[in-house]
Amino acid sequence: MNINTIARAMALVACTAASHCAQAAPIALQDAVITATYNGSAAGMLGLDQGFAAVPGTNVTRLDPTGTGVEFLTADYLFGIDFAADGAVTVIANGAIPTGAYAMRFDFGSSLASPIGSFTFTGASGASGDVVLSLIDAHTIGLDLSAVEWSEFGSVSAQIGAAAPVPEPATPALLLAGLAGLAAVRRLRR
Repeated sequence: MNINTIARAMALVACTAASHCAQAAPIALQDAVITATYNGSAAGMLGLDQGFAAVPGTNVTRLDPTGTGVEFLTADYLFGIDFAADGAVTVIANGAIPTGAYAMRFDFGSSLASPIGSFTFTGASGASGDVVLSLIDAHTIGLDLSAVEWSEFGSVSAQIGAAAPVPEPATPALLLAGLAGLAAVRRLRR
């Protein structure tokens, strides 16, 4: 095997590793602490930790460890929002709801093991229209449901993904430098 063949093989390995790293994996939400707003208001969200009571700080809650219920209700009781430990998010309508101003934001702060890298739509049932998902920063997501019409208990689902690990930029450079060194030594021996 000559040096050019080895260099091509190493370049292929680096490329394969980089494309593998570009794939976002579901994010782990165990022990997540979520701060939410509804239509820009903290008072618009009622959290599980405070028994869905309209009290100061009710817009902050932990992920339900039992996975049996929703983490948030909107203060107008139109929606329930459920987060799963694997990063799935489901918004459930509490009735037939016409289109209107329905925007939500969820901030996980520093409670996640890794930063958020993606937020993608996964499906709808009993809901039609445009769901707008936003990845605001590495720990905050947003949903705009203003263009969605809902039937009773209709739902939309999305998946939060972990940021893809970035390959160390020095690794391919070191490999190529080593290969260049081997080639230079081989030429000197000739």
